[in-house]
Amino acid sequence: MKDEFTHMIIGLTGSFGSGKTSIAKMLKGLGAYVIDADAVCHSLMASDKGVRSKVLRNFGTVDRASLGKIVFKDTARRRLLNRLLHPGVIRKMDKMAKTKRKKIVIIDAPLLIESGYYKKMDKVIIVKNNIDEQVRRVVRTRDISRKEIIHRIRMQMPIKKKLAFADFIIDNGGSKKNTLIQVKEVWKQLGV
Repeated sequence: MKDEFTHMIIGLTGSFGSGKTSIAKMLKGLGAYVIDADAVCHSLMASDKGVRSKVLRNFGTVDRASLGKIVFKDTARRRLLNRLLHPGVIRKMDKMAKTKRKKIVIIDAPLLIESGYYKKMDKVIIVKNNIDEQVRRVVRTRDISRKEIIHRIRMQMPIKKKLAFADFIIDNGGSKKNTLIQVKEVWKQLGV
């Protein structure tokens, strides 16, 4: 008899610096399996010679920081990079999600809405935060100027538009304790 294992695929997204990685860690702590789209993308660039070759041919580099400087200055170049990477990343994440024997699989993806990948999710969680807190978070973890952080946030889909796609909204602008309370409530509503 075939072993059928059903689980929910939950998309997790937010704006640059919203703290979705922290939320993903909390969900993992509750028992979810988390797939990090950025990590999958970096793995794909390192392991898939065809993708790597296309990126090198079009951008002259596969270095993450250098690519960031290019694509956050030019919308057309950013769209091109996304077209080169998204199909392979989505295929790989789909395959990973199908093989995990966890009740909840979280897809942590910054461009979940923009890529259309949200349509494959059972539910979508949007993490929101105020822009000052977003800047503070990024300054602590990356070597990027305040001006550049604000520019990158503004280059993304506005959080107000993303909220229209949410099944759940987590406001990450307060204390860690308050955020964890919200995460546990979402977990409970997912029926876990």
